[in-house]
Amino acid sequence: MQILIFTPYIGANYGGIGRAVEGIAGGLASLNVNVDVVTTDANNLEKIHIPLNIWTNKDKYRIRYFPCWHKHDFVWSWQLLNWLIHNLHKYDLVHTHTVFAPIVSIVNYLCHIKRIPYVMTPHGMLEPWALSYKAGKKRFYYNFIDKKILRKASAVHVIANLEAKNVKSLGFNHLAIVNNGVYRHEFTALPDAEIFYRQFPATQNKHLILFLGRIDPKKGLDLLASAFAQVKSKFPSSHLVIAGPNSIGYLTTVKNYFAQAECKDAVTFTGMLTGTLKYAALAAANLYVAPSYSEGFSISILEAMAAGKPSIITTGCNFPEAAHAKAAHVVDINVNAVANALIECLSHPEHTQKMGARARELIMQNYTWESAAQKLVEVYKAILNRTSSKLPTNNLGVPSSNTH
Repeated sequence: MQILIFTPYIGANYGGIGRAVEGIAGGLASLNVNVDVVTTDANNLEKIHIPLNIWTNKDKYRIRYFPCWHKHDFVWSWQLLNWLIHNLHKYDLVHTHTVFAPIVSIVNYLCHIKRIPYVMTPHGMLEPWALSYKAGKKRFYYNFIDKKILRKASAVHVIANLEAKNVKSLGFNHLAIVNNGVYRHEFTALPDAEIFYRQFPATQNKHLILFLGRIDPKKGLDLLASAFAQVKSKFPSSHLVIAGPNSIGYLTTVKNYFAQAECKDAVTFTGMLTGTLKYAALAAANLYVAPSYSEGFSISILEAMAAGKPSIITTGCNFPEAAHAKAAHVVDINVNAVANALIECLSHPEHTQKMGARARELIMQNYTWESAAQKLVEVYKAILNRTSSKLPTNNLGVPSSNTH
């Protein structure tokens, strides 16, 4: 089985999509599936500085970057399209990522006319809140382009059960639910928190609350500013860490939210954290918070929970399973709900630590890239065997990756 994965961007400044693609590719390759990844050098406001137009070997899979013109999420590469036109026939199946992107639509259409099965992953972009953001442009593009392409796909890969319900409500039934994951080995032992404290001394000897994600309107940082102001009034030693890339120039607005809430002095903005420093931040944190309006299925949340961090997340994060397992506080999308959950966690540290332990167990048992890859292989095989009825289903009547 020869699989091609295509994403218009994989750079870290775009958030979880690139990490998901790398996780899927690595997981598939570990199962001895032949995997190639093609993408561009786009990294939102920047470029990835890497050799172009040649294969680069990763862990058991190859990736090829092409030069492009891009502006934020819009990416275009003639060289990439030319390569695909001449090489798509070498692959048994193509797995594409994101929607509302002309270059992705063209790749899916090329697969259709060449009779190559393709799987599409919207990454939460068909969620109600996501569709309402810049709604006019999206409605036009969806009605005239993406709806037809989604219908012709061999499967639409969704990454959460709630996302499946929402996508199904749009009229698509050929769904495969396979969640995002984490690499188990990355959470065997976290680095020393002192590594983070040395880099950001203002965070030492505090009750640290960590937000890890892109600085973006959908992340609910406006809610978090007002919520944290309430927390700070009850716990003066609390300190908030906002860690993530300012990929669309939204940081100034976010800082104003905290200034208006009169708690900006207790907030550290670190920029994007990667590698050891990111894991040291997780080690240092007492709590993790994700106040999002909308998510596909956040890898950052999975990472925090895998690290054993007590987590406060909103219903917009598409993870009710965490609440069912008593592994996180899943709250409504409003200021008071987020504030009350944070205050409750800080007020009852013993109960909070037990929740963190349950969180780690839940993720390690059910949400790893190894298990995700196994489910995707089942999906790919069913498609290639032209027996979609054999796809594992849940009570929605759509393929599922687990039974939570």
